[in-house]
Amino acid sequence: MGAEAAKSKNVVRSFHDLDAWKACRTVRQAIFALAQRLPKEERYRLADQMIRASRSAAANLAEGYGRYHYLETIQFCRQTRGSLYELLDHLTTALECRYMSDKMFREQEQQVLDAIRLVNGFVRYLHTRRKGASATS
Repeated sequence: MGAEAAKSKNVVRSFHDLDAWKACRTVRQAIFALAQRLPKEERYRLADQMIRASRSAAANLAEGYGRYHYLETIQFCRQTRGSLYELLDHLTTALECRYMSDKMFREQEQQVLDAIRLVNGFVRYLHTRRKGASATS
């Protein structure tokens, strides 16, 4: 089966295919661009924390996907969710310090909330799959 056929049937062959990971990747890219615009004195403070939290979110999903065990994958999703909430706090700090406009904050916040929603959906899916797997055993 070709890659296009796999995508059309929503077959997940890698963490790259997960909608939650794609959303975290989009967040990571947006945060990197935002961090580049922060004042120089924030380079190793707020900018670094924002970049680390955004990278952690996507990386934890990838690592959890590689565990091949429902409960471990779910635990890594929880870590992803924690990193995304941490990032929301950093964005709030950037807004309070006037490093970003209200409009930019709302856009970034919405991207992060969308990623959280997709991570939560992936966790629900994993719980359902786990229950189905244990019922057939």
